[in-house]
Amino acid sequence: MINTNRRPIYMDYNATTPVWPEVLEAMLPFLRRKFGNPSSDHAYGRAARTAVEQARRQVADLLHCAEDEIIFTSGGTEANNLAIRGAMELSTERRHIVTSAVEHPATVQPCAWLESQGIAVTRVPVNRTGHVEEQSVSAALRSDTALVTIMLAQNETGAVMPVARSAALAHACGAIIHTDAAQAAGKIPVHVDKLQVDLLSLAGHKLYAPKGIGALYVRRGTRLAPVLRGAGQERGLRPGTENVPYIVGLGAACALAKKNLMAESRRQRELRDELWALLRVGVPGLKLAGGQGPRLPNTLSVCFPEVYGSAVLAAAPQIAASTGSACHAGDQRAPDVLLAMGVPASVALGAVRLSLGRGTTGPEIVAVAAALQRAYEGLTKDGLAAKYRSGK
Repeated sequence: MINTNRRPIYMDYNATTPVWPEVLEAMLPFLRRKFGNPSSDHAYGRAARTAVEQARRQVADLLHCAEDEIIFTSGGTEANNLAIRGAMELSTERRHIVTSAVEHPATVQPCAWLESQGIAVTRVPVNRTGHVEEQSVSAALRSDTALVTIMLAQNETGAVMPVARSAALAHACGAIIHTDAAQAAGKIPVHVDKLQVDLLSLAGHKLYAPKGIGALYVRRGTRLAPVLRGAGQERGLRPGTENVPYIVGLGAACALAKKNLMAESRRQRELRDELWALLRVGVPGLKLAGGQGPRLPNTLSVCFPEVYGSAVLAAAPQIAASTGSACHAGDQRAPDVLLAMGVPASVALGAVRLSLGRGTTGPEIVAVAAALQRAYEGLTKDGLAAKYRSGK
């Protein structure tokens, strides 16, 4: 099937999402005539402040929390830094963090920086399906553990982690728990009380809001120190004049996600499963990475046999997807997440991540499967598979 739009079929929604039309419409007035500073005590400021508080309620509604527990940030990375570094700055006696081996860099790097400052960090492994196991978290906890930070859904494999069970363990030893929910929010239900989390991060561009906006849920009574210093906005935890248009966009995106969550989740799961069924028939030996256990409804991570995943995508320019691996100066490296799952490097080098979204259609699924099959057949026909196997 030919892509008549002559644009690549977008299959990288886990990387970012487009700003949805309803979200843009909600934002536009605050980019034009409603430009006031929320801290100003006049009509322009009051209009902006009202819009910010409405957005705060919309984000809180998606997470099933109180609106005063939402802090707006510039994105998921800042939210993670505020949660992790802010919690540890106030922890003078407990100086230990537990995290997982498959976190996003926005968690990995703050933990590494704190480690360089003398904080102990334990990184628990994942099993072969890419999930953190309860016993691993339990074994990692210590009497001086201050914080457990485990993502809710893994961005490369889609594995949904047992955060609620980890939270119960953390609380039992006197620690607090943070989860990076950037990939999960808007795809699966996220209920902070059911998860039992104290801190939770969101990234707007993962759920059809703009890039450059996010939020941090801070459970009442959880103490944080600000990472940035300035005025007293966002309860003093995130100083700086609020980005009103983008905050409004995040609120609109959260309201839309809550409204359509279950139906859209079911639709994407059905399309994902159809894509896997087509690919496994068309590509003998194709392996599913992290296919067992709970996972996001939109994410399909596969490993093509005997070829690089990047080569498959290069041979299928009509598809916009990612490999999940890093390429530096022409060198191929297997995705760290798959290696952490025990996938052999020779298999992991064939990884391709296909992530669906609201814009994905049934005909596109058929076209993507056919294009990837043709790309793979072309590579193996040209003898590149043999070249890959020999390492030459």
